Amino acid sequence: MKRVLIATEKPFAPAAVNQMVGILEQAGYEVKRLEKYASKAELLDAVKDVNALIVRSDIVDRAVLDAAKELQVVVRAGSGFDNLDLVTCTEKGMVAMNTPGQNSNAVAELAIGMMIFMSRGQFKGVSGTELKGKTIGVYGCGNIGRRVARIAQGLGMKVIALDPCITKVSMEPYDVKVVQNVAELFSESDFLSLHIPANEKTKKSVNFDMMNKMPKGATIINTARKEVIDEDGLKKMLEERPDFKYISDIAPTNHDELAGKFDFRYYSTPKKQGAETSEANVNAGVAAAEQIVAFFESGDQAYRVNK
Repeated sequence: MKRVLIATEKPFAPAAVNQMVGILEQAGYEVKRLEKYASKAELLDAVKDVNALIVRSDIVDRAVLDAAKELQVVVRAGSGFDNLDLVTCTEKGMVAMNTPGQNSNAVAELAIGMMIFMSRGQFKGVSGTELKGKTIGVYGCGNIGRRVARIAQGLGMKVIALDPCITKVSMEPYDVKVVQNVAELFSESDFLSLHIPANEKTKKSVNFDMMNKMPKGATIINTARKEVIDEDGLKKMLEERPDFKYISDIAPTNHDELAGKFDFRYYSTPKKQGAETSEANVNAGVAAAEQIVAFFESGDQAYRVNK
């Protein structure tokens, strides 16, 4: 009998867990659950005898993978997967997957909501600006970025975009202008919504020089990863450009300093909010369970993220 561990320091909603357990048990698998665990030692002990692992933002590093002697597949319930050690997964012959698209609408709606929040002075009673007629740059045009573009168009915004994987032709159905490079994207965007992964090319790539190319009154919305921001550059930008605004659901390391100095122009949520809707929670969890069943029953690796 296959054994599947659902290990979540931040648990799935009960409705999600019920459906996940139902899918896995119907396939004849034994399900173990580790929720709200207080130490990594608990996770290391729990993975010892499982064949599959489902996590959310939990860190699955070499120590976890070394302890998981029988592990064949790990699924990150969500689109981002930088919490998985892909190199070690490959080294050990394990399959790592994500569940792309399941939280896309939730993150896109958050990004748009944050944009409105900042354009209207954080709802603190000051005069703001409207979104209609403004240009939004979408940096990263996966499921989330394309959804942001659609909603923004409904608000009467002009949409431009940049992504290494898109072409002008591929974005024609979305009525989106594809720019040629990062500098052009920044210089033409009144609002810039980040949807890029954190990797060696993108870490700290949103720096002062790039931010300073943005038009007067510009706002960056970051629902991607904190690592893509050069935090020193962000601080300098807020200091030198009193018209510039930044909002995120991933607090930078210097959050307290920025929050204390730049009221109205800086905001970060207390914790990651992108997938925090009941719908996204259920969608991602159910997809993870279904992918594990498909992997064991038919060898399906459609959403594999390691080589």
